Amino acid sequence: MKAVVATAYRPVDQLTVREMPIPRPGPGQLQVRVTAASINPADVLLPRGDVRAMIELDFPHIPGNDFAGQITEVGLGTNGYAVGDEVFGVALPRVMRSMAPPTRPSLGTGSLAEYVVVEADTPLVAHRPAGLTAVDAAALATTGFTAVAVAAVADLRPGQTALVVGASGGAGTAVVPLLAEAGARVIATTTPAEAELLQKLGAAETVDYRAVDTVEEVLRRHPAGVDLVVNAVPSLKSLAGLASTLIPGGLLISITGPVPDSAALGRADVRTQFVLDMEGVHGGMAKVAELAAAGRLPATISRRYPLDQAVQALTDFAGTHKTGKLVVVMD
Repeated sequence: MKAVVATAYRPVDQLTVREMPIPRPGPGQLQVRVTAASINPADVLLPRGDVRAMIELDFPHIPGNDFAGQITEVGLGTNGYAVGDEVFGVALPRVMRSMAPPTRPSLGTGSLAEYVVVEADTPLVAHRPAGLTAVDAAALATTGFTAVAVAAVADLRPGQTALVVGASGGAGTAVVPLLAEAGARVIATTTPAEAELLQKLGAAETVDYRAVDTVEEVLRRHPAGVDLVVNAVPSLKSLAGLASTLIPGGLLISITGPVPDSAALGRADVRTQFVLDMEGVHGGMAKVAELAAAGRLPATISRRYPLDQAVQALTDFAGTHKTGKLVVVMD
């Protein structure tokens, strides 16, 4: 099979697409012929060695965890799936086992390849409904179950106000429509070029984070503060500024580092929550399938690449501002 391969720690533009052995499923596993896979931060951070102090790679390494495709082989003792079934989901590279839950983990051999082997008994893999294309399913895997978890934890009531920071990215474009569906007035940080997209997704207001100070602008418009802040920007060094926009008793959710802490934020009167629902407590991929098929959770894709250009997809992800998701579509 063809696959994106890292043979040593190096920048992602130095990875290659080459022939690799097709992985075979063991007991409780599925072999999937991949139709599409989307790019996530770990696909860049792991090959570059950015998190080597925590996760040491085994080479050759195939990146990729979001996938959609068709089952081509079923391992012994596997229930609920058959050859020919269309599935999608999230399967972390096996070297990231420490980030997976102790029971029903979702691990895989790397989805930026023509075939991937994944665990069957996990809430982060599900059948793909007919109303959801494989490309959209791949784009919604990580972003979808993250958005579902954020909306559940936020538990907003109609009329409340939510600020989504990093709203034009993959996770942000999935979170905004679910918060808007709950009846919240959503404020989205974005660029002027993406403002119309965010409004179509349900944002009532947009803030051009490149032109104004987001915190000052939000407080100017909402001097009493907002009920919820969702941070989807990994490069923020501190969440204290965002916390200052919250009303007393408000909630700050982060889906990326730094992990929020009320005391460190200087706001003992607000709540904080780090959301990473790897156990699928809030519905996992089955809930994503349900919402997406019903048109309630749209996929936002800015660019598609063939597998032969997957290295360019990784390079673009690492180096440019992204709207929604970048998806690699197999031949």
